[in-house]
Amino acid sequence: MGDERSRESPAPAEAQMQAGAEGGGRVSRCCWKCSVTQLKKIFWGVAVVLGVCSSWSGSTQLAKLTFKKFDAPFTLTWFATNWNFLFFPLYYLGHVFKSAEKQSPKQRYRECCRFFGDNGLTLKVFFTKAAPFGVLWTLTNYLYLHAIKKINTTDVSVLFCCNKAFVFLLSWIVLRDRFMGVRIVAAIFAIAGIVMMTYADGFHSHSVIGIALVVGSASMSALYKVLFKLLLGSAKFGEAALFLSVLAVFNVLFVTCIPVILYFTKVEYWSSFAVVPWGNLCGFSILLLTFNILLNFGIAITYPTLISLGIVLSVPVNAVVDHYTSEIVFNSVRVIAIVIIGLGFLLLLLPEEWDVWVIKLLTRLKVRKKEEIPEGNGDITSGLPNKSRRTRPSMSSFAH
Repeated sequence: MGDERSRESPAPAEAQMQAGAEGGGRVSRCCWKCSVTQLKKIFWGVAVVLGVCSSWSGSTQLAKLTFKKFDAPFTLTWFATNWNFLFFPLYYLGHVFKSAEKQSPKQRYRECCRFFGDNGLTLKVFFTKAAPFGVLWTLTNYLYLHAIKKINTTDVSVLFCCNKAFVFLLSWIVLRDRFMGVRIVAAIFAIAGIVMMTYADGFHSHSVIGIALVVGSASMSALYKVLFKLLLGSAKFGEAALFLSVLAVFNVLFVTCIPVILYFTKVEYWSSFAVVPWGNLCGFSILLLTFNILLNFGIAITYPTLISLGIVLSVPVNAVVDHYTSEIVFNSVRVIAIVIIGLGFLLLLLPEEWDVWVIKLLTRLKVRKKEEIPEGNGDITSGLPNKSRRTRPSMSSFAH
């Protein structure tokens, strides 16, 4: 009977080995799945970074090219903002192809409208929660485009990176976010870079005005993000798409009168519609729309930090283009300013618990070094002959 039981059921040691093997197999499968998922995220992250970089630098360069034939930055801002209306239709197409439970456009719209409150998107909500952001959106883009007329695209793109430092300062003051010393250092870098960039051109009037316009654009962008978090909180993908489409509606209804006034007052005037470079206008709008889509919805497929890197990488791209197409002078002051602002931007990408991770990493390295030292001493002494151990004293006995 004892032999039969031993054949039918494994011994405790064998059972533990089998359980360990099964557990190890499960762990290895989980690790394999995690690694594949991370690799996919990194792959999509590289694709999104390249998309963000190319769309942002491409729209900046195309805007510069457009102003040579069509000197109307506010009209270009108005025209490009109207394309935001495509956000919700594009999101709904993605919902139809991806979601298992498909909803009608009306049902999806009503569900996304809950973001604005229990009553949905009412007229009062439109003017109190959507209209202010429409104004900030228009100011951000107009100041950015107007700055491109004054200074080169390299300076514009690198100075706009300061908006992340402004977001941190406003979040710290208004939203009472966690204080981080490294981000204060990054904000100081951003301010120092702005001053050095102004000094690089010798404080000429056109460069000072251009830099002030970019800093104003970055400030409006930071105010937009902080107020959005303060008044509306966080939004899901459908809610964000609907909100951006609502901004286009506000642009059509209430901002259209401004380009008309500028046209008839001849502030932004063109002789006929045949002269308007529609290809450049549509190309700029498509690139800007692509940039905003990747910026808002790219986090669904990759890490947010990788998306932000695309904005930084647009700076060297614009620098290369400016080097061959304009008379930009990369003196030492300008290069140092670009490096300082870029370094500040990268410091702002550090997670909130980065210091905890660094401390853990350092403690692990110290523990490994302590473990390696006695093991190494044991290997050396074990390899010495027995005779030498008896006749010669150890060198460690003479150490102080």
